[in-house]
Amino acid sequence: MSDLADIAVLGLGVMGANLARNFHSRGWNVAVYNRSREKLDAFVAEHGDPRFHPTDDLRTLVASMKRPRCLILMVTAGSAVDKLIDALLPLLEEGDVIVDGGNSHFPDTERRFQRLAGTGVTFVGMGVSGGEEGALKGPSMMPGGTRESWEALRPMLESAAAVSDSGPCVTWCGNGSAGHYVKMVHNGIEYGDMQLIAETWSLLRASGRGPRAIRDVFEGWNAGRLSSFLVEITSHIVAAKDPRGDGPLVDQILDVAGQKGTGRWTAVSAIEQGVPLSTVTAAVDARALSARKADRVRAAEVLGDATGTVDLQPEDLEAALYAAKLMSYTQGFALLRAASDERGYATDMAAVSRIWKAGCIIRAVFLDRVYDAFTRDPGLPLLALDATFAAELKAAEPSWRKVVAAAVGAGIPVPALSASLAWYDSIRLGRGTASLIQAQRDYFGAHTYKRLETPGVAEHTEWAELEQL
Repeated sequence: MSDLADIAVLGLGVMGANLARNFHSRGWNVAVYNRSREKLDAFVAEHGDPRFHPTDDLRTLVASMKRPRCLILMVTAGSAVDKLIDALLPLLEEGDVIVDGGNSHFPDTERRFQRLAGTGVTFVGMGVSGGEEGALKGPSMMPGGTRESWEALRPMLESAAAVSDSGPCVTWCGNGSAGHYVKMVHNGIEYGDMQLIAETWSLLRASGRGPRAIRDVFEGWNAGRLSSFLVEITSHIVAAKDPRGDGPLVDQILDVAGQKGTGRWTAVSAIEQGVPLSTVTAAVDARALSARKADRVRAAEVLGDATGTVDLQPEDLEAALYAAKLMSYTQGFALLRAASDERGYATDMAAVSRIWKAGCIIRAVFLDRVYDAFTRDPGLPLLALDATFAAELKAAEPSWRKVVAAAVGAGIPVPALSASLAWYDSIRLGRGTASLIQAQRDYFGAHTYKRLETPGVAEHTEWAELEQL
C-alpha cells in the first residue's frame, strides 16, 4: 500500500466512484469508502490500485488519511448526509474538513455549517455539476463555507476540475451555504435552457421541418452564439434513429419530464426573495404539466389537440431563443445577487460565470460574455442592462415577438419563450399596472397606498365614497 491518503471520497455511486477516479488520475492518494461491501469490492475489482485505500469501516478510513483530513461525501442528499456526519465527527480532529458534494438543499447545508461551527471540524457544501462524465474527467465545482477551508481544499479541487481558457472551473462561491445555493441556481437556469430549447424544437417541427433539417439547424446554431453543451446534444438527439423502428427515437419517448427538485427549490427561493424568476418558473411548471399525462390526453379529447402549424425561419427562432436565454440568465443572477446580499454570501458573480464555462451542464460560449459583463461592472443589477446585451436584445426583439405571436396564434404552447418576453416587457415598463392593484388592496383591506408626489407617505381612501368622473 502507498502512503497515507490525501483525500477521501465516501459513497461509490456513479458520481462518487468517478470523482474518486478523477482525483486518483491527478496523482492523489484516495481513500474510498462505501457502506455496502459489494459495491466497494466491485470498485476495487475494476479500478484497484495501490493509491486507492478502500474500506467499509470509517475508523479505518480516518486512520488511513493525512492530516488535516479532507473527506468528500457523495451520498444521497437528506438524512444519509446527517447520519454520516454523526458517525464521522467522533473520529475527526481539529482542522479536518467534511465536504458535502451531493445535491443538498441549501437550508440543510446552512444548518450543517452552523452545527459544526466551533467543533474544530469545518463543513463545506459544494455543488458538483457535469454528470457522470464530468465527475470523471473534470466537473465544475462550487464550494462554499469559509475562505480558509477553500484555501485548504484548493490544490486538490483545482487539479480535478474542468479547465476552460479562463482556468480551473472551481472557485470559492461564498460563505456558509453559498456553494449549494449557486448550484441550485445553476440547475434552475438549466431547467430554463432545456425548456426554451424544447419549445424551439417544437416550433421547428410545426414549421414542417423533418428530423435531418432540424438537426442541421441546431448544428448551425451550435457554431454561433448559441454554442453550448445543451444545443450540441440536442443536435445529436433530434435526428437519432429509433433502434427499434424507422423514425426518430425522440418520438418514441414518453413525454413526461422528470425532475429531482432543484428547479422547484430555485422557484421557491425566488418567491421568498421577492425576485421574479419567470423563465425558470415557467420551465418548472411545464415539467409539472408534462407529468399530468392522463389529464393532457383527456383534455386533448375534450378541448381539441394543440397541433397548429407556423411559418417561422431559423434566423427568427435563433434570435428568440438567444433573447429568452439571456432573460433566464438575467433572472438567475438577479436571484443569486439577492440571496448573497441577504445571506451574507459575498458571492462574486463574475467568478461564478467563469466556473460555469466548462464541465457543467449549462456550459456555453455565452458565459464568456457574462463574465465580461460582470467584470466590467461587478455591481451590475441585471445582466440584461449591460450595454452589449441590451443592444442584442433590441435587435432580437422583432423576431422574438414574431415567434411568440405565431406560436400563440397557432395554439402551440411556448411558456418559457413567452414568459421571458413578458419579463422583458415588464422590467422596462416605467409605469405599470400595480397602481390599480394597490387601489384594489386599499379598497377591500385598507392596506394603504402611496401617491407619486409623496412616495414616503402611506394613505388610505374610502373608495366607495369618492365622486365618479
